[in-house]
Amino acid sequence: MTADPSNLVIAAAFDELADLYELDGAVVHRVLAYRSAAKTARDATVSVAGMTRKGTVTSLPGIGKTLEEKLVALLDTGTIPAAEKLRATYPPGLLEMTRLPGLGPKRARKLFDELGIDSLEMLRAAAETQKLRDARGFGPKFEASVLSSIAAGIGDRPAQRVLLHRALEIGEAIVQALRAHPASQRVELAGSARRRADSVKDLDIIATASDPGALARALGELEEIESASAPNEHAARGLTHTGLPVDLRVVEPENFGNLLQHFTGSRAHNVALREAAVRRGLHVSEYGILDDETGETLRCATEEEVYERLGLTYPEPELREDRGELAADFAPPRLVALGDIRGDLHMHTTASDGHASIEEMALAARDRGYAYIAITDHSATHGFGNHVTPEQLERQIELVAQANERVDGIQILAGTETNILPSGSPDYDDDLLSRLDWVVGSIHTAFGTPENEMTKRMIAAIEHPWIDAIGHPTGRKISTRGPYALDIDAVIEAAARTHTMLEINAAPDRRDLDDVHARAAAQAGAMILIDSDAHRVATLANMRWGIATARRAWLEPKHVANTRPWPQFAALRKRAR
Repeated sequence: MTADPSNLVIAAAFDELADLYELDGAVVHRVLAYRSAAKTARDATVSVAGMTRKGTVTSLPGIGKTLEEKLVALLDTGTIPAAEKLRATYPPGLLEMTRLPGLGPKRARKLFDELGIDSLEMLRAAAETQKLRDARGFGPKFEASVLSSIAAGIGDRPAQRVLLHRALEIGEAIVQALRAHPASQRVELAGSARRRADSVKDLDIIATASDPGALARALGELEEIESASAPNEHAARGLTHTGLPVDLRVVEPENFGNLLQHFTGSRAHNVALREAAVRRGLHVSEYGILDDETGETLRCATEEEVYERLGLTYPEPELREDRGELAADFAPPRLVALGDIRGDLHMHTTASDGHASIEEMALAARDRGYAYIAITDHSATHGFGNHVTPEQLERQIELVAQANERVDGIQILAGTETNILPSGSPDYDDDLLSRLDWVVGSIHTAFGTPENEMTKRMIAAIEHPWIDAIGHPTGRKISTRGPYALDIDAVIEAAARTHTMLEINAAPDRRDLDDVHARAAAQAGAMILIDSDAHRVATLANMRWGIATARRAWLEPKHVANTRPWPQFAALRKRAR
C-alpha cells in the first residue's frame, strides 16, 4: 500500500496547479485559491491527507469542497486530473522558468509567446545573447538577474530552513505534548529556535524522564510527527508534517544543563566556550566538564552551573553567537521584553490593505496593554493597490480624531507609511505630512537601485523634516529577498544625526533591521523602534518577533523608543523637536 502524500507534497501539487492555471490565463481568484491552499497545507501541523481521509479537511482555512475533491483524487490516483491536462498543454521547462526570481508564470508565458523560450537552457542562451530585451518589459538588468540566478542554482530546490514563527509553532506544541507525558520530568527546546534566530533547519529538544525510553517512543506518536525512526532508550528522531526534522535527547537530570547548553549555543559560541575552557585546564562538552588536573568530570543540572564553573557570566540564549558574551568583562544587559512595549507605531487598516478598522485596531492594541498606536496606511505610490490618496488621507485624519473621542485609554495617532520615491522625497507633500501626528517612510519601489543612489535616497528621506522613522530599512524578506544595495553604516549615521528612528519591523518574514544592524544602530546612538506592521488584529502579535530580534541585538528598554510612556515618546518625534 502506497503511503499518503506528505503535507509538503500536497502543497507542491497545489502550487504547481496554481502556476499552471496562471500560465493558462485563468482568473486570478482561481489562482489565488490554489496558492492559499498550498500555504494551508505547508503550514498545517497535522496530516492534511489524514484529514482528507476522515472527511474533516474542509475545516482548514481555504479548503472547500472543490479542493477537497482534488485532494481525494490526489490521494486515490497520485495526481490531480486538472494538473495532468494542463501539463500536456505546456512544455515542462516552462514551469521551471517560473521559479526564477522576477519571472513568475505571467512573465514566463510572455517569453514563451513572444520568443518561444520554453526552458531554463533557452532562457540562459537568450540572456547571454541579449535576446530577452527584445520582449517588452525585459531589459539588461533582467538578463543579468537571470544569469546570476541560474548560476547560483536559485529556483532549483525549495528552501531548507523554516521561519522562526512557523518552527516555534510546531516546536512549542511538541514540547507541550511531551511535557504532558507521564514519564516526563523536564522538556526544553534548544538550538537556533531557542536563540530566536531568523529561521531554523531543525528542532532540538532536551528532556529528562522517569522512563527515558517511554518518552523517546512518545515522540513518534505525536500528531505533529509525520514519520519517526526507531528510537533508542535515550534519543528519538522524527519529521514533522512540514518537513522539519526533530531530534529528542533524554538525559539524566544531573547532565541536563550540559546538554541544554551544548545544543543551544551557536557553533561559534561553543567553539569559543571550549577555547575558554582549555585556558583553564578544562574540557567542556555535552557530557560534562572534564578537569585535566583531577581527571574528574563535572556534570551540571543547570546551564548556570556550566558557565559558573568556566568562570563566565551566564548569557541569555539569544546572545550566544560569540559576539562578546564570553568576554571577561561581559555585563549581562537587561534585555528588552514584550512587556516593556508601550505602543505600536506601524499598522494598517481597511483604508489600504488591512483587514480591520481604526477602532478595531485601537481596541485590540489597548487590550495588549498599549498606551498609543499610529495608523499608518500605505501611501499612493507604494505599488500594491489599496492605497490612500492625499484626499483620503485628509479624511483619515478626521476619522482618527473621531476614533480618539470614542476609544478611551489609548492615544491614536494619525499617520502614514509614505513611500520614499527614488529622489528620496516622500510621496505626499510637506503641508499634508505636517498635519499628521506621525510619519513612517519606507521604500516600496525601485528595489534594484544601485548602492550609491539607494543610499542617497535613504539618507534624503532620513533628513526630511517630517519623516519620523524609517520602516523596514533594508527591505529584506528572510529566505526570499535579500536587502537593498545600501551603505547601512551611512544610513545609521544619518539616523543618529537627525534623530530619525530606525524600525525593527516585526513581521516574521522581515525582522528588519536584523539583529546585527540593530545593535550597530543602538551603539551609534540611533533610536530603535519595534513595530508589528500589523494588517489585522491578530498580527499585532507580530511584536513578539521584533522583540526576539531586539534581544539578539543586545537591546535594552532604553534603546527602544516605544518602551516609553506617551508623553516621553511624543517628545522624541521629529515634529516635537
